[in-house]
Amino acid sequence: MGSTERPKKRAQLCKKAILHFSLCFIMGFFTGFAPTAKSSISSAPSNRTEFLPPPTSAQRTSNFSRNVLAEPPPARKTEEKNRKEEPEMEPRRQIIIVTPTRSRDRLREVGLRRLANTIRLIGQPLLWIVVEAKSESSNLAEIMRKTGIMYRHLVFKENFTDSEAEMNHQRNVALKHIEHHRLSGIVHFAGLSNFYDLRFFDELREIEVFGTWPMAVVTANKKKVVIEGPVCDSSQVIGWHLKKMGDQIQNPKPQIHISSFAFNSSILWDPERWGRTSSVQDTSQKSVNFVKQVVLEDEAKLTGIPSGDCSKIMLWNLRSFTKTPPPIQQLPPVQQVTQSPSRQGT
Repeated sequence: MGSTERPKKRAQLCKKAILHFSLCFIMGFFTGFAPTAKSSISSAPSNRTEFLPPPTSAQRTSNFSRNVLAEPPPARKTEEKNRKEEPEMEPRRQIIIVTPTRSRDRLREVGLRRLANTIRLIGQPLLWIVVEAKSESSNLAEIMRKTGIMYRHLVFKENFTDSEAEMNHQRNVALKHIEHHRLSGIVHFAGLSNFYDLRFFDELREIEVFGTWPMAVVTANKKKVVIEGPVCDSSQVIGWHLKKMGDQIQNPKPQIHISSFAFNSSILWDPERWGRTSSVQDTSQKSVNFVKQVVLEDEAKLTGIPSGDCSKIMLWNLRSFTKTPPPIQQLPPVQQVTQSPSRQGT
């Protein structure tokens, strides 16, 4: 009997344990869905307690997503605050520097490297256009590739005997390239013999239509300095420096130096925007002469540089001997004269 009752007791104990475990599991499962009391303090004097139903899973997810979207992280808040405090930066105008080169200039490569070192110190955006005659022995393209400057190298096939006519032709080639490709910016003709104050290029970007400035021409052999360009009152042009006193009578509008003015490139293809009724194509003159004429036509549209004091010199032009010197004639070799030893006793 004792052997048969023991298994029955064990089976009853197991059933009781399973039943107790099931009851505890069911109680715990339904307890999780039981409502919880939340006290809400209202502005009414009764201070009554309201019992709200627990939020569903969908409400919890929507509340979480709403909080994430409503409250950006601290890093994003700092960036937005700094962005509001910083003033909006306007894009700077591009400077287009045009440099013609003389094929007979023996210091051409030296001047190109020196000017490239100056241009490398100028902030972007900037485009350098260099023009030269087509030649198989030219090293200008290789020099420009090593400068790290954004450039365009233009060549032409025409032959010239007059160096000044060749330089004007090179400038016209550059202006036609700017007009054809609609290169927007402030155009300035920079010669290889020009020396600059770097603040000069910051002033160039402020030009709206035309800009001009005085330039100091330094002649190395004559040891003198001549000022060419406008006479200004603050930034307003009121006159021009004249080389000779008789020029004012013979030529009321004196010739302006090619490096002492700059202009907005859009005047080449959109002259009506700046109040011009004629374009470069409608005139029989070359592009450079047309631009010079436009600059001198209306002094009211000229802006003196620098804006605060137009009489300040920020550009120097050094005129030196650049033509190829004549070959050095070789002297005949010196003949050595040998003296015979003196005789003894004489």
